[in-house]
Amino acid sequence: MDTLCEVCRGHAPADHYLCPACQHSALAWLREIPHQVTLVRTMLQPETGPARRGGVGRAHAPLPVRLEVLDLIGPGHAHVVPDPHGDQTGGVPVGAFLAGWAHYIASDVPAVHFDANGTVQVVQARAGTVWAATAWPRTGSGLTAWCTWHERYLPYTATRPYAAHFHHELEGLVHRLRRLNHTRPRVRAKDAPCPDCSGWSLVEHEDQLHITCTLCPARLTPDEYDAHRAAVMPALTALALHIITPMPEPKVA
Repeated sequence: MDTLCEVCRGHAPADHYLCPACQHSALAWLREIPHQVTLVRTMLQPETGPARRGGVGRAHAPLPVRLEVLDLIGPGHAHVVPDPHGDQTGGVPVGAFLAGWAHYIASDVPAVHFDANGTVQVVQARAGTVWAATAWPRTGSGLTAWCTWHERYLPYTATRPYAAHFHHELEGLVHRLRRLNHTRPRVRAKDAPCPDCSGWSLVEHEDQLHITCTLCPARLTPDEYDAHRAAVMPALTALALHIITPMPEPKVA
């Protein structure tokens, strides 16, 4: 029996809190983060321009780094600390975010062991229980390794009550990176017309599972689009060839 996705309220598999589309988005964001961080690192030093005459003088020398970039790629806590004076602007850094969530998820994974009689015992975490489990990527300790860890555990994360919270914070982190880099996910136009409105308006977003129409609410999975394209494109291709093929000249008697 399907349940409702806690993010988009769409249909999710039984005992899941994220639907396949929201899991697809989270997976795309995890694969995007290392590339975005690489771009952000090139922006760490502030740009310098030619000296200007006049204007207001500085009371102190400018900082040698951009604080909004350092907030993202520097050290920090895995959660936002109390900030009554409004001094924080960047939020949780990328590394602290990924490692903090990984340790939290690892502490929630059921522990399996053999008891003295040789029976497999599965112990599930309970509210208020503190586990000693610690996440540690097998492929290194960099941001790419942490993203890979989350990719592999995403099917488990999607079944936990905190899945929507993780999805929301991950989306916010990616948007912070995109704002600094002025980047957007790629959008590709599809060649088959929309099955609902017949417009040539179907597009595929890089971080979304469904192919959507820009003119109507139509949404297709990749398999649904492939079946639709196979059904309509042969006839449309034949019609196009018929239109562009020149008519034979009449024979003169």
